[in-house]
Amino acid sequence: MVEENKTDAPVKTEKQKEKEAKKAAEKAAKLEKLRLKQQKLEEQKKAKAATQSGGGGCGDDKAKKSAEAAKAKEEKKKVVTYEGNTKPGEMKDVSQPLPDAYSPAYVEAAWYSWWEKQGYFKPEYKCGGISQALKKKQQKDVFMMVIPPPNVTGKLHLGHALTNAVEDTIARWHRMSGKIVLWNPGCDHAGIATQVVVEKKLWKEQQLSRHDLGREAFVKKVWEWKDNYGAAIYDQLRRLGSSVDWDRTCFTMDPMMCKAVTEAFVRLHDDGTIYRSNRLVNWSCTLKSAISDIEGRKRTENVF
Repeated sequence: MVEENKTDAPVKTEKQKEKEAKKAAEKAAKLEKLRLKQQKLEEQKKAKAATQSGGGGCGDDKAKKSAEAAKAKEEKKKVVTYEGNTKPGEMKDVSQPLPDAYSPAYVEAAWYSWWEKQGYFKPEYKCGGISQALKKKQQKDVFMMVIPPPNVTGKLHLGHALTNAVEDTIARWHRMSGKIVLWNPGCDHAGIATQVVVEKKLWKEQQLSRHDLGREAFVKKVWEWKDNYGAAIYDQLRRLGSSVDWDRTCFTMDPMMCKAVTEAFVRLHDDGTIYRSNRLVNWSCTLKSAISDIEGRKRTENVF
């Protein structure tokens, strides 16, 4: 008789047994939860079937009430808008009853064009010309601020909205304090950034580079881009309610701005602040131009 060799199973520790028991309990709890959920669904199906077969009138009433509740909820969500006959530049008709819930679309409508037409945002408001206004006030009673010109490469985003809301609050506060206030609007040509965007658009639409067009024709394309996106940016600023003087709007490539920049560089060169010398620069092979440090990505490589 041959006796089989029996290998003894490893003895489990108390900790292992406890862990297995815990897993088994969790599994049992999940299965019980699933069983109860399925049971509840079965009961709901049976109740629905019984209602449809035996209690048609009751079911119709419930459906009707549910539809009415949904309709009421939809009406509540509906945005209330201003529907007065106010023409652009005229004062808004405030005799109409206000909506039950606050509606920004209703409150903000029809005001801005009237503010603009009345000249409320001009520094010379109720003072005649700007020179007369400055004569009537001391230097401390004048507050002037230039808007950080947004890049004309695209539309405004939430960051612009936040900045302009804060600046608008400051400008309005000084205005209500009796000061002469000028908040000057404008937008920036954005230099290389706009050039790249316009070049990409030009290549996508006409398969041409700026060198194919020539300097004058390419600058004309940049101005077309500015007229398109600049108008959209200014419309966004108006919708924000920004209290800027639109008659003083500036673009950084305007002849007057270019003349001021040239004058500034000439003066800085004459007094030795800026000078021409041999230096390492960031050269873009694609743009065929030197670019600033912030336009490049630095990468260290081991060459030895």
